[in-house]
Amino acid sequence: MEQIYAAMLLHKAGQAITEDALKKVMSAAGVRADETKIKATVAALTGVDIDKVIKEASLVTAAPAAGATAQPEKKEEKEEENKVSAEDAAAGLGALFG
Repeated sequence: MEQIYAAMLLHKAGQAITEDALKKVMSAAGVRADETKIKATVAALTGVDIDKVIKEASLVTAAPAAGATAQPEKKEEKEEENKVSAEDAAAGLGALFG
C-alpha cells in the first residue's frame, strides 16, 4: 500500500514513477521498501493514465453517495407498509374473537 501512496505523490509532483523514485520517497518517509512490491507497482502502473483512473474512481464513489440520500424515503415507505399490515392483523384478530 505504501508503494501506491508513494506513486501517487510522485504523480502529483509531476515526477516519473520509477523504482528509484519510489525507493527514495519511501525512504524519506521512513518506510522500509520491499523490492518485489516496488517492481510490481512500477510494472502495474506502466502505461496507466493515472488522472483518468482517479476521475473514474471518483465517479464510482459518487454514485453510492447519491443513492444513500434515497434510503430514508424507502424506510418511510416500509413504515407505512407495516402500519397497514398491523391494521390488517388487528382486523383478523377481531374476527377470531368476534
